[in-house]
Amino acid sequence: MGDGTTVILDENGTKRALTRIAHEILERNKGVSDLVLVGIRTGGVHIARDLARRLEEIEGEPVAVGEVDITLYRDDIKGHASHLPVGKTDIPFTLEGKRVILVDDVLYTGRTIRAAMDALMDHGRPTIIQLAVLIDRGHRELPIRADFVGRNVPTSQKEIIQVQFNDENRPVDVLLQK
Repeated sequence: MGDGTTVILDENGTKRALTRIAHEILERNKGVSDLVLVGIRTGGVHIARDLARRLEEIEGEPVAVGEVDITLYRDDIKGHASHLPVGKTDIPFTLEGKRVILVDDVLYTGRTIRAAMDALMDHGRPTIIQLAVLIDRGHRELPIRADFVGRNVPTSQKEIIQVQFNDENRPVDVLLQK
């Protein structure tokens, strides 16, 4: 790859990490009963759909997937939100009494997750919210930790983690750019 880019997870590593997360979700939640996945736009949505496929393969039951856009809930852009494109929040099921797995591709400061939880609470009151991320890169600014992590990757704040997706929006690899 050269140019200061390192492959952290290749396609097989990504698949293994997501399969392990799926098994951990099933173990912790004793199956898929009352379980829903909500991905944070956009990378988290792709990861959530991939996890839902794996959960269904293992359990033989479909798992509902929703998506949440956090643009209007972010605390670092108050006052500027009117200029930002707002994506779609699409949660076509009730959250009441559900076990929600909030899904994102990369966990960094925790601010995105806090905003996503605020957005979720505007849609109902789940029994529990758990967090699944493909990559945890550290540097938390809020007391948030993931319940399910594909890979912990200590980074400097200058480095960039990028999850790449194929044409079918399936994660293929994870890159670290120095």
